[in-house]
Amino acid sequence: MYKLWLIFAQAATIVLAALFVISTLKPELLPGHQRGGAMVTVKEAASDGPSKGAFKPGSFSDAAQIAMPSVVNVFTSKEIKASPHALLEDPRFRRFFGDRFESQTRRASSLGSGVIVSPEGYILTNHHVIEAADEIEIALADGRKAKARVIGSDPETDLAVIRVDMEALPTMTFGRSDHAKVGDIVLAIGNPFGVGQTVTMGIVSALGRTHMGINTFENFIQTDAAINPGNSGGALVDTSGNLIGINTAIVSRTGGSLGIGFAITAGVAKQIMEQIIQSGGVTRGWIGVEVQDLTPELAESFKRPNTHGALIAGVLKSGPADQAGVKPGDILLSVEGKPILDSSVMLDLIAALPPGKPANIVVVRNHAEKPVTINVGKRPKPTPQDQYQDPDTMD
Repeated sequence: MYKLWLIFAQAATIVLAALFVISTLKPELLPGHQRGGAMVTVKEAASDGPSKGAFKPGSFSDAAQIAMPSVVNVFTSKEIKASPHALLEDPRFRRFFGDRFESQTRRASSLGSGVIVSPEGYILTNHHVIEAADEIEIALADGRKAKARVIGSDPETDLAVIRVDMEALPTMTFGRSDHAKVGDIVLAIGNPFGVGQTVTMGIVSALGRTHMGINTFENFIQTDAAINPGNSGGALVDTSGNLIGINTAIVSRTGGSLGIGFAITAGVAKQIMEQIIQSGGVTRGWIGVEVQDLTPELAESFKRPNTHGALIAGVLKSGPADQAGVKPGDILLSVEGKPILDSSVMLDLIAALPPGKPANIVVVRNHAEKPVTINVGKRPKPTPQDQYQDPDTMD
């Protein structure tokens, strides 16, 4: 019996010694072992970043990655015989593309941005970026460069279309700018101050901005996304990376961003672009009148119940309106049955009329409404001196 007990004690001692050695040197060999106490289940991101389509709170990188390849830098060069246009020195409104002037060579090099909108190489930008340029070069985000040629431009909306002969171009999708709402998050993409492609974020601050004195035809998206010199012609995109505007101007006393920028809506840009590609320019209706908005004081003097309409301040002699019997002092109420709220709406409605065809308008004269039929003319092209004047709504 004593021997059996001795054998058991020796065996137990050996087993305990073995367990001690294993638990000290190779604890993972023991069943039920847990590192650091209680078991914890964790999920780790893949080493190459989040999976495609993964939701990233607070990030707009997907939208930026979709849109950025389609935004190009536009470099232009032209001969100059005078100082920069007065608008560039305007303390209130500044076209935000960077100019570097060399007085000895009498040449100016300008920097702007553009948006590739078709695989055929068409690029949307601002008229003032490429105006009178001798040479135009574009640089893609992937490092490729190419010479571009002007297809056409429209000074009255400050839009232009240029084209490059390149393959495998990344193109941007047009968004529904008419669905944009105040408060929507937007991204502005361009090349500010020549530092390289940059994305800034803001919101839609206002819609339908007019009477800003920037272009003749205005219907701007206002945004507080930071845009600076070099951003002209760049893209304003929604959070899906779709184009909703072409950045064109800022309000600034210093030349830098103060959080008040304006973009031409994608809807207008697409319409102008299609006309330019098809015919090389834009054709608009014209009746030859000068108009102004009805102020409350004017409305009261004309015994009008509201300020709707446009007061005809002048009529061009022998123009379409003059030949139709329209007189200064008439108040234009509607065009082809569409009501006129102010002079900006009136300009848009007249411009949309096909030249060479009759149109029906309604005016108020001596407190009575009077229908008038006008044979619409073709809107003359603005002279260089008129392109940057505050639009006095001369139609």
